[in-house]
Amino acid sequence: MIRLEHINIVVKDMQETLNFYQAAFPHWSIRHQGNANWYGTQRNWLHFGDEYNYLTFNDNGSGENRDLKGSQLGLAHMAFEVRDISALLTRMQSAGFEPHNLGAKNQFRKNMYFIDPSGFEIEFVEYLSDIPGQRNNADD
Repeated sequence: MIRLEHINIVVKDMQETLNFYQAAFPHWSIRHQGNANWYGTQRNWLHFGDEYNYLTFNDNGSGENRDLKGSQLGLAHMAFEVRDISALLTRMQSAGFEPHNLGAKNQFRKNMYFIDPSGFEIEFVEYLSDIPGQRNNADD
């Protein structure tokens, strides 16, 4: 068995980042936190998630994230499956975050994209079918 356990990202502002992901994942919490020296840069870190999956945030990020419309190397986006995308949208908007792309129309899924406070594109998808061939079909 292989499963993705965590994603480790460097962020600009820890609290703004935490606000974004707390709105998206209200059932997650801070699992651990601390500080460390990363090759000469002091930074705070925290693990935000549940017992099985989490995101690691590290502050003191510098510079800008890659151009999401460009072809530079780097992370294009992360995607998370949700059970109720309408409820997610309501939570995100209540926390002050608006989607930047509502995704393509597809009869078997709904999706939308947000830009987090550090410039990472985050996709949320709700599948409307349990049949893998339908869920994974890129056509309408």
